[in-house]
Amino acid sequence: MRASDRAYATLLDEIQGGALSPGAVLGEVEQAARLGVSRTPLREALGRLAADGLVAQQSPRVTVVTAIDADDIREIFEVRRALEESAARLAAERGDAAAFAELARGFAEADLAGPDGRDAYYALIGRFDRQLDQAVSNDYLTAALRTVRTHLVRVRRLARDNPDRLAASVAEHRLIASAIAARDADLAAHATHVHLHNALSNILDSLHATTKGSS
Repeated sequence: MRASDRAYATLLDEIQGGALSPGAVLGEVEQAARLGVSRTPLREALGRLAADGLVAQQSPRVTVVTAIDADDIREIFEVRRALEESAARLAAERGDAAAFAELARGFAEADLAGPDGRDAYYALIGRFDRQLDQAVSNDYLTAALRTVRTHLVRVRRLARDNPDRLAASVAEHRLIASAIAARDADLAAHATHVHLHNALSNILDSLHATTKGSS
């Protein structure tokens, strides 16, 4: 792996995981030393993160992690709805029905109560996303989806644990996968719309509760 790719992957993981919080200063000299790379690959990594919208340059040698608020989240979901509803329709028309039927069974059998239940569920969502990208077979659409998903990792972290919402999300994913497997493009798109509406409402409610509790 190239030094710039390694630096990018590390910084991305730290931003998405919260180790580098919004507003954190990424000094060029300090970060290069910490990551064990020279300034050139670090600048390349920071450039990629800036293109992702995860960092912004404050001065020639100082970059900060960007903030994310309710308005940002709404804008992300506006784009997400357009992309994912279109992707669901295309997957129903072009995708491997058997693969999506298997994913639907996986969601039906998901055990959130187990010790690794949530990790297994998010891994299953990762499989679903990869199968969706493969089914769509449109490099422009999947590239746009990858950008949105990069931000979604941060957004999900803002939401408080809500067992009822997580269980509902499992059922919603099962319906989407089943609709795609059945070649029902309208149902796949509608089920995706409902899922995203519910997800956005939950995240905004959680963000509001967190803000209210800290004030």
